[in-house]
Amino acid sequence: MTMQTNVRRKGMTRKQKRLTIIAGLAVVLAIATSLVLVALRDQIVFFYSPSDVVAREVAAGQPIRLGGLVKEASWTRQGQQNTFTITDGGMEVVAHYNGILPDLFREGQGVVAEGSMNGDGEFTATNVLAKHDENYIPKEVVDALKAQGEWRPEAGGQ
Repeated sequence: MTMQTNVRRKGMTRKQKRLTIIAGLAVVLAIATSLVLVALRDQIVFFYSPSDVVAREVAAGQPIRLGGLVKEASWTRQGQQNTFTITDGGMEVVAHYNGILPDLFREGQGVVAEGSMNGDGEFTATNVLAKHDENYIPKEVVDALKAQGEWRPEAGGQ
């Protein structure tokens, strides 16, 4: 009888090579995911409240969404040029919008405006979204108002 000896090859087996490739791809995927999340960490927020805009010192010209309540007696209109103040109870930001506002837009109600801050600390809106029914205020606005101690339950149904 001849004895057969198992001679191990130098290097990795096929299974080890596959596992190494899978582990390498998993590491690359994890790094790519973390890079994307770090790059988008400030843009994942649906909108900023006026307090967030001031606290984060949002750069002029950076596109953002600004949400809050339209301050009472702050809305002026000259033709299609609208100026109003968005507040979260703590801070206020003056917003300018050139165009026709939604039918549901009014003072004391929730609003989300898309646009950017200008160099004067005012907001230039390119799009304005108003509440969709009589009892709606965005959850984030409610949370911000509760945190500031300015929440009025009669203003919204939540």
